[in-house]
Amino acid sequence: MTDQVLIVGGGPAGLAAAHALASIGRKVTLVEKTELLGGAPIHSGYAKLVPSGEWASDAIGGMVKRVAQNRLIEVKLNTTVKKFAGAPGDFRATLSDGSEARAGATLLTTGFTHFDSLNKPEWGFGTFPDVVTTTQVEQMISSKQGVRCPSDGRKPKRVAILLCVGSRDRQIGREWCSKICCSVSANLAMEIREELPDCHVYVYYMDIRTFGLLETKFYWRSQEEFKVKYIKARIAEVTSNGQQLIVKGEDTLVKRPITIPFDMVVHAIGMDPNVDNMLLSSIFDVKLEPHGFIDRANTYGVMGATSRPGVFVAGAATGPETIDDSIAQGHAAAMSALGALNLAMAAE
Repeated sequence: MTDQVLIVGGGPAGLAAAHALASIGRKVTLVEKTELLGGAPIHSGYAKLVPSGEWASDAIGGMVKRVAQNRLIEVKLNTTVKKFAGAPGDFRATLSDGSEARAGATLLTTGFTHFDSLNKPEWGFGTFPDVVTTTQVEQMISSKQGVRCPSDGRKPKRVAILLCVGSRDRQIGREWCSKICCSVSANLAMEIREELPDCHVYVYYMDIRTFGLLETKFYWRSQEEFKVKYIKARIAEVTSNGQQLIVKGEDTLVKRPITIPFDMVVHAIGMDPNVDNMLLSSIFDVKLEPHGFIDRANTYGVMGATSRPGVFVAGAATGPETIDDSIAQGHAAAMSALGALNLAMAAE
C-alpha cells in the first residue's frame, strides 16, 4: 500500500490537484506527455484569460512554478503511461521512460483537443490565409505582435468572428456546446477593438451563451462600450473576391440573405475530446461518455469519480470546461483521491 498519488496531465486541473495534495503532505507523481506544464493556456499561447482578465503566462505560469518548486511533487515531462494495473491503495503504472510509478489513487486531468477547422472547409479555413482561429488571434495578442492579417501583415479594418465552429453541429458530429467560446469571442472582440479602434468587429452567432455572470462583463460590455456588432445568422460559406473575404449567410432575425466583406475571419473553435481518450480509456479501464470525453459519476456522491474505483477525473477531460472550473474540479478530485486513500489504508 502507498499513499502517493499519480496525476496524468499537467494542465490547470492537474496543477491544482498536485498542489492541493502536496499542501497536505502527500507525495505526487505528475506525468505530462509534452515538454511543458500548463496545458492548453501555455501550449496554445492564450492571451488574457476569461473571466479573470489575467494573462495566461502569468496566471498559469504561476501555477506551474508553484508545482515545479514543490519537493513533494515529482514532475515527469515527455512521459506517458503505458500500462496501469492494481486497485485503490496499490496501483502500479509503467511509464514510457521505463520507470514504474506506484500510487494509491490516480487522477486523469488530460484535458481536451481544439477543434480542427479543416473539418469545416466551407468556412474558408485552410483555403484563405486570413481565415484564422480564436487560438491564432490569442497568439497574436499574447506575442505582442498585434492583430494582423496573415497574408500581408496589414491591420484589419473589418473582422468577423464566427461562433460555434465545431460546436452544436450535428452534420460534423459535434452536438455539444463548448461552453466558453461565446465569452472568449466577446473578450477577443473587445481586445481587437482596444488595439485597433478603427476596426469594425462583427460576431455571427446562433445563440449567445455567455452564461451566468459573464453576460454583463462580456456580452453587454462588448456591445455598449466597445461597439461590437452582433448578427444572429446562419453562415453558408466564406469566399473571396480577390481582395477581401466574403461571408455569405442568412440573417435569421429578419429572414434575409446577407453578404459582407471582411479583411479577417475568425473561427471560434470548440473543444473536442482529447485525441488520446480511446487509448486512455483502454489503459486505465475507464468508460467514455457518448461524445468521447471521459465519463464521470454524478457529483452527488464522490466528486470526479470514474467507472474505476480509485481513478478520478477533473477538468476538460470530462467535457468543455472553463479554466476556473477546471482548477476547482482539480482541487475537488484531489480531496476525493485523498478520501479513497484513507479508506484503502483503513481497510488494509
